[in-house]
Amino acid sequence: MRVALIHYWLVTMRGGENVLEALLDLFPQADIFTHAYAPEAVSAKIRAARVNTTFIQKLPLATKAYQKYLPLMPLALEQLDLRGYDLVISSESGPAKGVLTSADTLHLCYCHTPMRYLWDMYQDYLAASGPITRGALRFFSHRLRLWDAASAQRVDYFAANSRNVARRIAKHYRREAEIIHPPVDVDFFSPQDGAFPEPEDYYLYVGQLVGYKRVDVAVDACTRLGKKLVVIGDGPERKRLEQAAGPGVTFLGNQKKDLLRRYMQRCKALLFPGEEDFGIVPLEAMASGRPVIAYGKGGALETVIPGKTGLLFQEQNVSSLCNALEEFAPDSGAFSPQVLLEHAGGFSHAVFRRGFSVFYERCRAAWEKSPAEGSIGRE
Repeated sequence: MRVALIHYWLVTMRGGENVLEALLDLFPQADIFTHAYAPEAVSAKIRAARVNTTFIQKLPLATKAYQKYLPLMPLALEQLDLRGYDLVISSESGPAKGVLTSADTLHLCYCHTPMRYLWDMYQDYLAASGPITRGALRFFSHRLRLWDAASAQRVDYFAANSRNVARRIAKHYRREAEIIHPPVDVDFFSPQDGAFPEPEDYYLYVGQLVGYKRVDVAVDACTRLGKKLVVIGDGPERKRLEQAAGPGVTFLGNQKKDLLRRYMQRCKALLFPGEEDFGIVPLEAMASGRPVIAYGKGGALETVIPGKTGLLFQEQNVSSLCNALEEFAPDSGAFSPQVLLEHAGGFSHAVFRRGFSVFYERCRAAWEKSPAEGSIGRE
């Protein structure tokens, strides 16, 4: 069986790329197709596969300014020659699912989210963009939405990474989706000797420093209460956040995975102030034996169990997070590291592989039985 994996771009290693690695575990013979590819920025497992690129790769600064070429990506996808592939799996949160396949090819889409800058967060992206980008978004977004909705009909069956994303797929594409949570590297983040370190006197934020993740809420809350906060990650918001931060807030930039694990295992709690599609970082913290204080919306509702794996604050502002920080009692024994680890274990690589294998086999059986009618995910 010939398998093609379509991934939007390969210029870093984040949650979407971890899913791609897990798909390579299931289909090691698969070829990868992507818009922009920076081999030095991805894992050895991905580099070992045969990676093909669209014409976007040949454009200036393709691996750094790839998002500027978004209006060209539908055309680029439709130029890919996928004849001869029996199975196509698109990994979607940028343009990936819009490839053209034959009637003899099964097309599954694992959707991290419908493109946020076209749908749910369009106004947020407009507000955060400069005048040139804002003008381009307004000009191209309507056409891209039409293409995005139409290309959803090229997919035979959808899987979503969360209930949150499944609702978006139903809203924007009018399609049903199987829910398969993305894989979390539970083994790496859990203590190697089984002994959980004692928490140290700091809270932790991990992620990109961009507007929609609302890192400012965590920085301002810890500054107001005089609590220590370690921020791991980088992005365009860093300078502004550093200027607003109090003396107890430390910015470390991007860090290697080993050091990230050390900070995860020793923090009082992870702060998660953004609204995410799913959110793998909270589960990495739980695998490290540490609870999470998260904004109670989006993917956090599927992983953070109040009083058991963390706390939820209900309004995305400083006062609401301050209330949660004052309520949080890390020494009360309410958050057992072993319970946190066991909860994270329900989202492991092995669980993902089993879930996706079952999804694939069901879809294959239904498609072969009645490919013209479809059944799973079509209603």
